[in-house]
Amino acid sequence: MAAMGLVSTLITVAPTGAETAKDDAPGLPVTLDELVSQAKGCEAAGASMVHVHVRDDEGRPSLDGDRLRDTVQALREQTGLIVQLSTGGSVHDPYDRRLAVLDAEPDSCSLTCGTVNFGDDVFLNAWPFMVELYRQTQAREIVPEFELFDLGHVTAMRRLLDQEGPPFGAHVHCDLVMGVPGGMPGTTEALVAAVAALPDGCSWSATGIGRTSLPVALAALSAGGHLRVGMEDTLTLRRGEPVRDNVQLVERASTLATMAQRPPMSVSEARALLHVKDRTGVDA
Repeated sequence: MAAMGLVSTLITVAPTGAETAKDDAPGLPVTLDELVSQAKGCEAAGASMVHVHVRDDEGRPSLDGDRLRDTVQALREQTGLIVQLSTGGSVHDPYDRRLAVLDAEPDSCSLTCGTVNFGDDVFLNAWPFMVELYRQTQAREIVPEFELFDLGHVTAMRRLLDQEGPPFGAHVHCDLVMGVPGGMPGTTEALVAAVAALPDGCSWSATGIGRTSLPVALAALSAGGHLRVGMEDTLTLRRGEPVRDNVQLVERASTLATMAQRPPMSVSEARALLHVKDRTGVDA
């Protein structure tokens, strides 16, 4: 059984993703200025890490290296947030471009531990790609967050750790992504089963997709976990009420965490928990 969470709660915000169009969600940040503005608001509301996808000038998902580097630099200069880049991109991005995301030198990156049906598409993560991505995070001193969409992904993560050794910083942190059509459901029962299978001593957060956002958050807090929220994962605050922006979702998560007597973790606490390398030369 994985260790229970800390006294405080790590809140990660996933502001954009690769699926939603700006026309469908006016508050979705797709430009760099929009992303940085919302990131600053989310940090003030209690977030300590930002999970980043970038878009091109037409608002389409992009893995352009210059955009990724500019985004990391801007977030690092204008916020104290831990900057985590997605290595998933969209379901259409090839492996080589996903690996090249690390060239932008983020603090952290996602590392999905297996293939999953993703609605009508397939998000493909073959074992050799997982191994290569993991080895590169170790060599580049980037903290991986293991994204787990199903119980089989927990097993794959444990196999990866057994075969390749600990991640940079030696602390294992993962995110249970729940409620994706094709992955594990966003239920308390699924969360409990996944947490029971995690390695001892690791920390974990949980993400509820769509309408599972709130029940997954409540279940995670009750089980000692941390939270990931954001417009990548949900676009409604409640039935019939669209999300205004990512700050609104972080504010709700912060309120829930405080009610659970596990208030939001500061950025410096989060950096210490995850053993993030200081790439600024200045303490957060």
